[in-house]
Amino acid sequence: MKHDFKLDPNIYLPLHEVVFNTLRRAILTGELDPGERLMEIHLANQFGVSRTPVREAIRMLEQEGLVTLRPARGAVVSSISAESVKDVLEVRRAMDVLCAQLACKRITADALQSLKDACEAFRQAVTAPEKVITDIAACDVALHNIILEATGNRRLKQLVNNLSEQMYRYRFEYLKDADIYTQLIAEHTAIYEAIAARDEEAAASACGIHIDNQEHAIMKQIAFSKE
Repeated sequence: MKHDFKLDPNIYLPLHEVVFNTLRRAILTGELDPGERLMEIHLANQFGVSRTPVREAIRMLEQEGLVTLRPARGAVVSSISAESVKDVLEVRRAMDVLCAQLACKRITADALQSLKDACEAFRQAVTAPEKVITDIAACDVALHNIILEATGNRRLKQLVNNLSEQMYRYRFEYLKDADIYTQLIAEHTAIYEAIAARDEEAAASACGIHIDNQEHAIMKQIAFSKE
């Protein structure tokens, strides 16, 4: 394992939770690949801690389904299964469609301008000479968060945020494919234009297509990783 991990100190958290948060972020952002081993002694040496907080952190990651314990290999980063992708995206599709429909009714002029700016920020990120996936993902998250905030529905925000971290891991999978960037720009533009026109049907359709294409791209990446 050759990673330059650094703990994110937090005086309010136990050490094992600091290690857990560091490893969790590395898995969700794709810094740690599916199938990669998490060796306690190496991680302990890298973090400058004993093996106990590392062991506890790995146990917490296993409970979240991000790590799998395998005979003879120990702890490895869990793979992204086609079944889990479909389960999450089915729910996310329904919520994103609802978000877009509510945004058509409730978005303010300022938020609409922010959404337009977010579309442009995403376009710039994916067309930059040196593309950085973390920056592209951040732009994508920011864009969808504007639509979510525009709904004004606190319970819907809670439900979407509950899925957001799992979605972050999937988002990195499909953003690995630079061939889809032009398509993503077009999809974001379609969503923005539908919301700007207050056209709920068009907004719902654009969001549905966006998620369906996302599922297709992730499945493609999963199949490719198994070859």
